[in-house]
Amino acid sequence: MLLKSLSYLSLLTAAASSIAIPDLPEPVSNNSLASTTVRGKTYIVSALGIGPGKQSNDLHNKVWMHTLGEFGWSELPEVPSQQRLTGRAGASAVALNNNFFLFGGFTLNADGSKQTAADSYRLDPVTRRYTRINDMPVPVDDAVALPYQNRYIYLASGWSDHGNVNLMQLFDNFTQRWSQATPFPGKPVFGLAGGIVGNTLLLCDGVAIEYPAAKPRNFAAEPACWQGTIGSKPNEISWQQVPHPTGKARFRMAATGTELNGEQVIVFVGGSQTPYNVNGIGFEGQSAVPSSEVWVYSVARQQWRTAADSNPVMDARTLLEVNGALYTLGGMLSGQQVTNKLIKHQIQLLPD
Repeated sequence: MLLKSLSYLSLLTAAASSIAIPDLPEPVSNNSLASTTVRGKTYIVSALGIGPGKQSNDLHNKVWMHTLGEFGWSELPEVPSQQRLTGRAGASAVALNNNFFLFGGFTLNADGSKQTAADSYRLDPVTRRYTRINDMPVPVDDAVALPYQNRYIYLASGWSDHGNVNLMQLFDNFTQRWSQATPFPGKPVFGLAGGIVGNTLLLCDGVAIEYPAAKPRNFAAEPACWQGTIGSKPNEISWQQVPHPTGKARFRMAATGTELNGEQVIVFVGGSQTPYNVNGIGFEGQSAVPSSEVWVYSVARQQWRTAADSNPVMDARTLLEVNGALYTLGGMLSGQQVTNKLIKHQIQLLPD
């Protein structure tokens, strides 16, 4: 009887690990993704973003949630907005302590300018209810959200209404208070990517603002990677710049910290070497092309590992880890095509 029970358990485990995640109900880009497991159930959420038309009226506040092992996606109540924004993209999402957290994002005004959302929310995947949490001290969009010790959330750099900020804003879920950690030492950027393993985080690339003499400001890709080590206090971060893997920056990559072949790594996929507007067209009118490159940074070795390419995608921003596999969900494919597809990224290390 024991052997039969063990065999049945093995079959269930194998089946769970191979459960497919369905494509999203609608194509969406620059959406916010996260997953969490509560009492044995794994929930995946896609919130906010922009639809296939890629215009300001295609921005939305929609939220879909999938429970692993169940059929399809459920549409949840829309993300609230104290500013009455009808939609937003570029928000930051993270799972922490069995809940989802949503921060910031941007909408487009009638004149084409960006407006950063100021409010933040906690979403309970079981009750499907939102709770407003304290506003960010400085509202940001196109930032990076990183969880730490199942208690803290860092919001790294990003855009705030009129320009980039170099802040590392720290939210304490126990006290519900915000504070400031050691600032990001590189050029302030938006559309950067990053991940965290243990007390080590890595942030790469994005777009900086340049101010040429007697000329209007312009946007420039920033090929730079910075490693942070969190100290005994979460507000204390020791920073050091690490060599860039290619010397060519990518915009809105998807990234996460994970374990690969027993080694703690931070993985970056997709993005584009051309910074672009919400329609996938570059700031100077050129078409942005999604990248197939995969970057893998070994935290223990303090060096980049060589990895095989994966499926090209951009504007996905979040690399989702479910049952040990890495995925993007939504984003843009070649030709600025907004997609609803799930893409599995098989990370394959090559000889160094």
